[in-house]
Amino acid sequence: MSKGVFPTEQFTSDGVKSTGNWGGEKLTNHNALFGGGEWGLSDFDSFSFRMGFFQAQDSITQPGLAMPEYQIDQQLKQFTDFGSFDDLYPDVVTPPFQSLDDEYSKLASVEFQNSEPSAPKKKIRYGFPSGSLEILKRYGSRCRRFNGEKVNMPSSEIQYTNSSGPTLSAEIIIQLAAEKFIQSCSKCSDELSMLSHPYPSSILANSAGNSKEVHLLQNLLSSAEKLGQQQYERAIKLLCESDKMSSNRGSPIQRLVFYFTEALHEKIDRETGRITPKGLGKKKIADPLEALKCRDSTLIAFHSEMPVSQITKLAGIQALVEHVAEAKKVHVIDLEIRNGIHCIILMQALLTRFENPIEHLKITAVGTKSKEKLEETGRRLTSFAQSLNLPFSFVIVMIDDILDLNKDLFKLDDDVAVTIYAAYTLTSMIGCPDRLEHVMRVIKTINPHVMIFTEIEANCNSPIFVDRFVEALFYYGAFFDFLADCMKDDEKNRRDAESTCFSSAIRNIVAAEGEERKIRHVSIRVWRAFFARFGLVEVELSMSSMYQANLVLKNFSCGYACTFDMDGKCLTIGWKGTPLCSLSAWKFQ
Repeated sequence: MSKGVFPTEQFTSDGVKSTGNWGGEKLTNHNALFGGGEWGLSDFDSFSFRMGFFQAQDSITQPGLAMPEYQIDQQLKQFTDFGSFDDLYPDVVTPPFQSLDDEYSKLASVEFQNSEPSAPKKKIRYGFPSGSLEILKRYGSRCRRFNGEKVNMPSSEIQYTNSSGPTLSAEIIIQLAAEKFIQSCSKCSDELSMLSHPYPSSILANSAGNSKEVHLLQNLLSSAEKLGQQQYERAIKLLCESDKMSSNRGSPIQRLVFYFTEALHEKIDRETGRITPKGLGKKKIADPLEALKCRDSTLIAFHSEMPVSQITKLAGIQALVEHVAEAKKVHVIDLEIRNGIHCIILMQALLTRFENPIEHLKITAVGTKSKEKLEETGRRLTSFAQSLNLPFSFVIVMIDDILDLNKDLFKLDDDVAVTIYAAYTLTSMIGCPDRLEHVMRVIKTINPHVMIFTEIEANCNSPIFVDRFVEALFYYGAFFDFLADCMKDDEKNRRDAESTCFSSAIRNIVAAEGEERKIRHVSIRVWRAFFARFGLVEVELSMSSMYQANLVLKNFSCGYACTFDMDGKCLTIGWKGTPLCSLSAWKFQ
């Protein structure tokens, strides 16, 4: 196959491939279910029509909805530990933290760098600095990074059972384990005051279940410390103890430790050249980015059972629709469409407009592989649009390499409002800065009405092993807690997601270095600095978008523990206070 661009393909509302422009023929209403796939129209009924999303926004009045006036007060100045593009681009040694003004001056002039230096690397020892107090310091600074404007707060981080005492959130248990880990390494008790949980350790760790899990995590932290100090035999002994106490079918903490233990085994194997059953001897997935792409059935389960999935899609689509409110023809360029659930929401939202009724919706899906899956998604969306009698066309832009992407492939029309939908896709290019920059330049030439941006809200891109380990442990600890609560009645899909998507991500974050480390999550603060280089500025999410987000929580029993924070004009969605993902809207100046 020659290097370059595949012919673009288009599906019209009758499901036939076409190379024409905007379809204008009258459509018949056909309510047939999708065929040949794992989900169909009936699946959409379960999470879309039944829940009554996208009510007419012009008529919404919610006197009981608490919505504060968002006052952005230079929140970035609160953070002295914000990383520069060292965080965005890999393996650059981070200098001591300076003032934020200094950081911004560096960001404005930074040039993109190759991930591998030309000089031979010196052997690096990844110890826990300052007598192992660094793990606690990292957590303390981590908390300070996430103190933006609170839109809502969870009702409690402690739940009580009749027999076993308090059941703590994963984050609180990790905090307790970190405290005990530090106590075991240092007599400097005054250093412990930065631990921010408000609950007495002696009370919280009193129950048998909590005590065992705190001990399990303490073992994990100790093994990571020994690994960082290259004391491999001691690390292996500690990991063997963790192996006995952890399980991929246990509690959220036991499952978390199970997968982190595997990752540490693999890191030891990589650094020592060994091959052990739980390390490099375990079957490896060639591309961890591919492992993140769950099966359609799992994605449907996530959307149906986890409020975060619906919040980002509904609020994001609401923002997109508002920015094309006066357009009768809308073109959405989707950088990674997956199964297209959000496109279903978009279709319904456009049809609820009282003014400027939609005349045509065009969706262009960009892909570099899995053309058959994109075609299948196109057929499903076309069938759904037909059932709504919505004029619709679906186009595939298939390229060998993302560097082949260019504006001319999208066949843009002057009378059409173009938007970009980028959900969980740009992060996969962080390790390839030339590709990330190229995509941004193409987006800039398109100059969309708006770019909707959804990403993981974590900082797992540091070249320093300890930093990545701590950030990943807290992030995935919260996520496993989230999965356990929201998917307690769907063990199969939860186990499938943990054993494939999240297991692979954890192993890659913890064990891999250099170009092999492909899972590189960064926070919205890093993205904000990066986008500024291309003239992108944030636009505020409307009250209607926030209404959609709050509406979702009312439909989930686990919604009580979801938290909304505002970081500038970006909405971060979390679990019991720990950010999980972010949603933002952007326009070029």
